[in-house]
Amino acid sequence: MATATAFAATPVHAQVTGDDDTMIEDAEEGIGVIVITAQRREENLQDVPISVATVGDDTLAAINAGGADIRGLAGRVPSLNIESSFGRTFPRFYIRGLGNTDFDLNASQPVSLVYDEVVLENPILKGFPVFDVDRVEVLRGPQGTLFGRNTPAGIVKFDTVKPGFTAENFAKASWASYNTLTAEAGVGATLSDDVSIRVSGLYQHRDDWIDNVDTPRRNDLEGYDDYAARVQLLIEPSDVASLRLTAQARRQDGSARVFRANLFNTGSNELVGVDGGEFVRSEVRADGINYQALNNFNVAAHFDYDFGPVTLYSISSYWGGNLESRGDIDGGFGNAFTADMGPGFIPFSAQSQDNIPSLDQFTQEIRIASNNDGGLGYQAGVFYFNEKLDIESIDFGGPQETAPAAIVNQRQDADALGIFGSVNYAFDNGFTVQGGARYNFDDKTLMAEREFDLRPGFIGGGPVPAETLSADDEVLTWDVSGVYEVNDDVNVFARVAKGYRAPSLQGRILFDRDLSMASSETTMSYEAGVKTSFDAVMFNLTGYLFKTDDLQLSAVGGGTNANLLLNADQVDGAGFEAELMARPARGLTLTAGVSYNSAKIDDPDLVVETCGAACTVTDDIFAPAAPFQPAIVYIDGNQLPQAPEWTANWTAGYEFPITADGDLYVFTDWYYRSKINFFLYEAVEFSDDNLLEGGLRIGYKTADFDVAVFARNILDDQSAVGAIDFNNLTGFVNEPRIIGAELGVNF
Repeated sequence: MATATAFAATPVHAQVTGDDDTMIEDAEEGIGVIVITAQRREENLQDVPISVATVGDDTLAAINAGGADIRGLAGRVPSLNIESSFGRTFPRFYIRGLGNTDFDLNASQPVSLVYDEVVLENPILKGFPVFDVDRVEVLRGPQGTLFGRNTPAGIVKFDTVKPGFTAENFAKASWASYNTLTAEAGVGATLSDDVSIRVSGLYQHRDDWIDNVDTPRRNDLEGYDDYAARVQLLIEPSDVASLRLTAQARRQDGSARVFRANLFNTGSNELVGVDGGEFVRSEVRADGINYQALNNFNVAAHFDYDFGPVTLYSISSYWGGNLESRGDIDGGFGNAFTADMGPGFIPFSAQSQDNIPSLDQFTQEIRIASNNDGGLGYQAGVFYFNEKLDIESIDFGGPQETAPAAIVNQRQDADALGIFGSVNYAFDNGFTVQGGARYNFDDKTLMAEREFDLRPGFIGGGPVPAETLSADDEVLTWDVSGVYEVNDDVNVFARVAKGYRAPSLQGRILFDRDLSMASSETTMSYEAGVKTSFDAVMFNLTGYLFKTDDLQLSAVGGGTNANLLLNADQVDGAGFEAELMARPARGLTLTAGVSYNSAKIDDPDLVVETCGAACTVTDDIFAPAAPFQPAIVYIDGNQLPQAPEWTANWTAGYEFPITADGDLYVFTDWYYRSKINFFLYEAVEFSDDNLLEGGLRIGYKTADFDVAVFARNILDDQSAVGAIDFNNLTGFVNEPRIIGAELGVNF
């Protein structure tokens, strides 16, 4: 099967098959074929009855050069949002409005991240850096048959460059604003006729650049050092067998997320500076200790054997990690009981730390897949998942205290089993139908205790003896779809799918005494679309409806800074995604995408506690605010948090020769999202009206090197991207404008 021609919106390291003349002709005049693996086999994007998007090589290179982590992919395809209240270590993913704002370190999400065919379940694994990758795919809608539970919203999927591939060796380095350094390399070699190796690495650094105006030094916060490395060994003892061994690791040190007290003007969502005037992104007032340290490590073995009619696949993987993260949660300096405080009114100081002393995740999958190109095709397999997770949450009596005032310990043990199968049949008339099912079994146990509590008079204070919660469930997920080839240029498809998220348990009892649980959620999704591909234009359009029963929600913050799980009776979703790729003239490549996502809570009786701060709530009141008690409101009809109704992204790249060996090029990429709310309830302050970020890259490249200057967030858009609501009008904002230069070489 031919793979994608090299243009801005194709998968990273995409290749073109054929002789040199054909390659040149295709690259200059046509879109080509984009190969994806959304159904666990290589297929043409246009033939797959799923709404799938890819992130292009140029876009990914532009994001990484500016020092961004995985959150930089937000909005780069329609219906995808990514944010974090932990910074670089704990991304939260949203597709078609479905996601989870839960900040606890065992939080589950309805969007799964799959890295080299291995699911990364815990949030601190999902931030593993994206480097030396072959494909980046976003699968929208439930993926419960081939990928399992916790995928009712979709999947973000990465496939790395493998040893023995024809992708060139490369190295590149960039320097940018705030001493932002990025270095990435991928080098492969053949060790013998049967053995090849590939070594890859990424280093990202930024100096502290946010100035805490209440300390004598300059630039105290928001710096980082982030290292990641991967070694892959491919052993091919025969034409029918191969074994790929992988080891990879990450180390990240730097600041935890920088929170900003009273970021919003009361009665509006206008951003306010530390002195009550114009907002300045590089200034804060804070008196708390801030640091973060993360380690991830992984070993894996991918084995396959071709029996002729079928190929057997075995994927074994172990992921481990640990984390320490402490921040100034109130986001300010002092409080109502001190001589000075700010910015604005701070009722009390809040400082906490969340650690993962130990995380162990083991997965094993055995799968068979048919090798025929036509007629009846099939896949079937068994998947096992085991996780052992220790969490430590600490509250401190003062901003600079190092001796804990209270400690909560959590231990979660989880097991999951999946048995799945999928069949497809291609008729001679151009119609292909497929369907599949998966049996899911989940068993999870959580123990939590407040080991000690030295906070006299604290509401809900005192030690909490060890308590245990358990949950298990078994669910059948399935999908049925069909795609019809109208002609060589147009396919239409339809798909019905059921997705499932396993039960969730919560035990972060620093500020309350009760463990909480959310039962399983199930999603029924219906979508249909058209995929067109002409010589110079590719256009895809998908419309969808979904209904999620018992949606798992996290009521975070509020007057007690609780983090409680609950289920909404139902959430109704509807929308569309449209994507365009075009090469209207030689050297010119254009891409564009737009999505509309409506994701509304449908539960007339569901109520939540609102902000502990003086925010302006617009929902209907169930119980009005009282002394030391925030209002309780109905949230029926609210759009889900962090779910913009509209997103749009577009790129333009132009390349033209200026020497016999080299081309000058210009590439720009843009992302827009409409209004988002930060919490389940709607408050004027805890929202952001819109965000618009753009990038520009200008460079000169030959077959051997690439030199460029670039800018990220070139308009220096200043937007809030999240908030904390239990103390004051605390929020956090997007990344600053970055300007820099990059040099890359191929060899």
